[in-house]
Amino acid sequence: MPRHLAFLRAINLGAHHKVPMAELRERLAGAGFTDVETHIQTGNIALTSTMRSGAKVELAIEDLLREWRGFEVPTMVRSPAEFGEMAAAIDAMPPLIDNNARRYVAFAKGEVSKDAQRALTAYADTPERSCVVGRDLLLEIDGDFHTARLAGAKLERLAGTPLTARDIKVVRAIDEKWSTT
Repeated sequence: MPRHLAFLRAINLGAHHKVPMAELRERLAGAGFTDVETHIQTGNIALTSTMRSGAKVELAIEDLLREWRGFEVPTMVRSPAEFGEMAAAIDAMPPLIDNNARRYVAFAKGEVSKDAQRALTAYADTPERSCVVGRDLLLEIDGDFHTARLAGAKLERLAGTPLTARDIKVVRAIDEKWSTT
């Protein structure tokens, strides 16, 4: 059965959209997923399913969360191999700004169009940069992520699809823990 890695958008940030990870693991197991694991509290999940399609797994998790928690949680699913290839590609890339900038990966729900990619390059002369890696975005920010102009809702508008970002340290930990590479 295929293994999937799922990334939930905007949960457990402040007082809203709380999703307890222990209960989430139980509910996913109750919905037929097996080998369910989570990594930290921000909605990083590894699970096994009879479903081969990542899109079907996304929908199943989104439906479960909507019914259980009462709010929408966009979910992005990758295979362990795809995740490992993306992490390796990012680690092989030279800095977009400099060695002091923080790196993040923004997992995209849908395709980042060519027009969106061009819009994102408009930030080439700022302390915030991005580039597409596979179907996701590498962000480099020389400053605080939460005050960056190229983050959050603005980044989603530019990309044209929902995104969920993870610090590169979290990406590397997940890669080590769950990828096949």
